[in-house]
Amino acid sequence: MVLFKVARVETTPFDGQKPGTSGLRKKVKVFMQPHYLQNFVQSTFNALGADNVRGATLVVSGDGRYFSKDAIQIIIKMAAANGVRRIWVGQNGLLSTPAVSAVIRERVAADGSKANGAFILTASHNPGGPDEDFGIKYNMENGGPAPEGITDKIYSNTTTIKEYLIAEGLPDVDISTIGVASFAGPEGQFDVDVFDSASDYVKLMKTIFDFQSIQKLLSSPKFTFCYDALHGVAGAYAKRIFVEELGAQESSLMNCVPKEDFGGGHPDPNLTYAKELVARMGLGKTNTEQEPPEFGAAADGDADRNMILGKRFFVTPSDSVAIIAANAVQAIPYFSAGLKGVARSMPTSAALDVVAKNLNLKFFEVPTGWKFFGNLMDAGMCSICGEESFGTGSDHIREKDGIWAVLAWLSILAYKNKDNLGGEKLISVEDIVRQHWNIYGRHYYTRYDYENVDAGGAKELMAYLVKLQSSLTEVNNIIKGIRSDVSNVVHADEFEYKDPVDGSVSKHQGIRYLFEDGSRLVFRLSGTGSVGATIRLYIEQYEKDPSKTGRDSQEALFIIYFALYATP
Repeated sequence: MVLFKVARVETTPFDGQKPGTSGLRKKVKVFMQPHYLQNFVQSTFNALGADNVRGATLVVSGDGRYFSKDAIQIIIKMAAANGVRRIWVGQNGLLSTPAVSAVIRERVAADGSKANGAFILTASHNPGGPDEDFGIKYNMENGGPAPEGITDKIYSNTTTIKEYLIAEGLPDVDISTIGVASFAGPEGQFDVDVFDSASDYVKLMKTIFDFQSIQKLLSSPKFTFCYDALHGVAGAYAKRIFVEELGAQESSLMNCVPKEDFGGGHPDPNLTYAKELVARMGLGKTNTEQEPPEFGAAADGDADRNMILGKRFFVTPSDSVAIIAANAVQAIPYFSAGLKGVARSMPTSAALDVVAKNLNLKFFEVPTGWKFFGNLMDAGMCSICGEESFGTGSDHIREKDGIWAVLAWLSILAYKNKDNLGGEKLISVEDIVRQHWNIYGRHYYTRYDYENVDAGGAKELMAYLVKLQSSLTEVNNIIKGIRSDVSNVVHADEFEYKDPVDGSVSKHQGIRYLFEDGSRLVFRLSGTGSVGATIRLYIEQYEKDPSKTGRDSQEALFIIYFALYATP
């Protein structure tokens, strides 16, 4: 057995190692600076405390983006030096973010061990490659992102760090081959367990959904399907689930080979970046001669986000979570006993609110960041939740889950068509969405992103928008001067959230203008980019009249004129 020693390496702090809502994200070249990654990892170990690190089992994997394999080897050596007992690595360093959460919560190793937490190496939907983005975040024993109390400690530690610990004499571990490698150090044995990336996650999905009913849908000659992994880590799961388990044709999988640079693309599942899928579904700028599939979906780099498409039809993420919640009890076995509650992030449209009210469900509006949903789930208060930024999930894990959302939609389609598979025409994605609008009304919705803007200028704009809230009369005069038929603003504030579970308060979570008819304007600074600042503008208008729910979104969103006016 290879013996290693512990070395203490002197270092100095780096500026700006403050984790955002999804960990620390910077350019690859920043992470590749000597000591940069090591400082952050040691600061995390220090924040967790020696008692929680020594003897622990930690997962270390990610979406496979450039620099991941090097980072895994560094973290393994640092974990060994800090007294961690064992490290679990998905084969080839690949684990989707939702799969990491599932592994933490569900996996039991041959020796009976369970995971205490995880380092996830991802920058989510951001591009990858030598000149692009890298990221790292820590997830806790519940499978969810570290709470603010921990991330604040991590950041504080990064500002004062003087040394880090790393194993000397510990060779790089072969993470391409499944098996356990054992080493010996000052505190005893240290193991690195490389395991199949998909097995635990697939096993969990089969306890949630009726795979047999989905198989019947996919085997219908009238139902066609395609799935685009955008060369992200979802490709490590797509063939196993959709082809081997559910019987889809392998030709239905697009870009399902994970690549370090995501094939040179931007692994963000939306109408802008999932161009190949969008065109195949008949939503491109040019019409295709080939008939589009009935159902299409895409994932982002780490497979926690999703986009749902029907034939020539786009489902907004806000509508998607509302429709899943409205149909979950009937269509998904996991929820057959009823929903505990539902939740959405503040910028997400209020479509879920209307479902909750109609079905008499507990409802929560939380700041952006999945950790807020996790608290509710741990307390047994929330079953289904979602974000407008293409994130949907449930209490089966503590992360959003892109493949789960696809399986949820396939389950709803299977349920709606269970007596119709031999009929002339299947109930389509568009049929389900329009039926939902007829029952609950439609929330017309759009988002504008102003990316990589000057951080100082962004803060000035947000301050201006807060100041404008002091006089709603002035705001309404501005609006009426542009569109006299737009409803009045009746409330404006900076969103503040008091967690009903632990009582913690999150301030300055976005600036809201709420209109009398249920419409909203929201401005928010985002923390998921790697450089500069991103201002997100959300525009929403509610329509209850079924005769008016079929309009084009941009035509319906009158208040966009005010939004653009109020954005200098």
